[in-house]
Amino acid sequence: MQILTVKDIIKATRGELITKTKNTAGIEIDDITIDSRTVRDGSLFIPLLGERADGHDYIVSALRHGASASLTCKDVKLTSEGTVIRVADTRKALGDIARYYKDKYPVKSVAITGSVGKTTTKDLVYAVLAERFNTRKTPNNFNNDLGVPLTIFGIETEHEMAVIEMGMNHFGEIEYLAGIANPDIAIITNIGMSHVENLGSQEGIFKAKMEITKQFGKGNTLYVNGDDKLLGTLKSGSYRVVKFGLDTANDVYAKDVESKGLKGVEFTVVHSGGEFRAALTQVGIHNVYNALAAVCAGLNFGLSNEEIAAGLENCVYTSQRLEIIDHNGIEIINDCYNSSPASIRAALKVQQLSDKPRRVAILGDILEMGEYAPKAHYELGSEVYSAGVSVLITAGENAARLADGARDAGMKDVYPYKTTDEAVSALSGLIREGDSVLVKASHGMKFIKITEALKTL
Repeated sequence: MQILTVKDIIKATRGELITKTKNTAGIEIDDITIDSRTVRDGSLFIPLLGERADGHDYIVSALRHGASASLTCKDVKLTSEGTVIRVADTRKALGDIARYYKDKYPVKSVAITGSVGKTTTKDLVYAVLAERFNTRKTPNNFNNDLGVPLTIFGIETEHEMAVIEMGMNHFGEIEYLAGIANPDIAIITNIGMSHVENLGSQEGIFKAKMEITKQFGKGNTLYVNGDDKLLGTLKSGSYRVVKFGLDTANDVYAKDVESKGLKGVEFTVVHSGGEFRAALTQVGIHNVYNALAAVCAGLNFGLSNEEIAAGLENCVYTSQRLEIIDHNGIEIINDCYNSSPASIRAALKVQQLSDKPRRVAILGDILEMGEYAPKAHYELGSEVYSAGVSVLITAGENAARLADGARDAGMKDVYPYKTTDEAVSALSGLIREGDSVLVKASHGMKFIKITEALKTL
């Protein structure tokens, strides 16, 4: 992190200095943390109000252990010298400081959102831009109102670009995050059914994702999946809209797509400046869309076809997204970080590429679908059967409906369990050497337990 002063923090948050130490305005901050256990000299500790704990209980301890300053939105009784800044809301203050920091140390930035494929697209955009620029990207899945600010604080003097993933499950969240990051361009991967419980409909999801453009003007560009039925309707207006996809009507499109099985996919990219052959080591035809988004980002910032192709081929992907693991003759397709109807369909298509004699799907609840959940899960059951899955194992209340759908479609080997732990206990009796095993559920189902258990068989 680059230097901010206590004076900067007060200005960014419109906070009030409460201190027993004199001449504190010039104190330098080169680290911002929400975890009191990680403080050091130069740290600003930001205590958050959580469901299980209140960070304000650790302010005095943080200062004693070396923190240079702390925020608070409560009364604090200092027992020794310490620099404390009072703000109305510490969580909001974290965002306010990040916005100030990004303005003070500006770099070109790309914001990425969408219902499915955000993290893979982030990885691909980063890999492409890193071919020419020193680039910072969202670590892991830091894509919410805490993760985006912490990502921004990681922008150092050497960075020229930032790739920032943005997630949401309510209206207003993307607008808030975009207001912090102030991106030059934005990418929307697709509009699915994730978080429909909170947003009401697919149209509501579309509206929420489009908040990423609230601050856009003539100098900004929005890149969207033109094959998506909602995003495909967008046109340039106060800002530029560029579409990518498999349909040749898009501004940037892919042709001659060739699957390499579980080794990846190859395709030809066509754009106004020509065409070139590209390859991905990530499996699945659906990832061509994510790659095209990265192509658009590269073209936007002037990269050559050769640089873009190299970035796509050399991309290192975040784990737990269609990660292929070979263990004792069992092929594990680890896609357990999150789930949606669309991503389950894509994962099933990937598993169809396996040459293993028997395919097993272990599927858990898709969360935050509200009233749509029973019907959506049930319909996925027949699709599992149609995909040629030999054995279906489910965990969760909604996934039980998925099991019902598979049985009603004609599938015989179906094993529903109430919880993830119950499914884990049953694995040794259901999985054989030589199986291909797909593991997929919403993050809240903790299906990483499934993957780890498979590694012990």
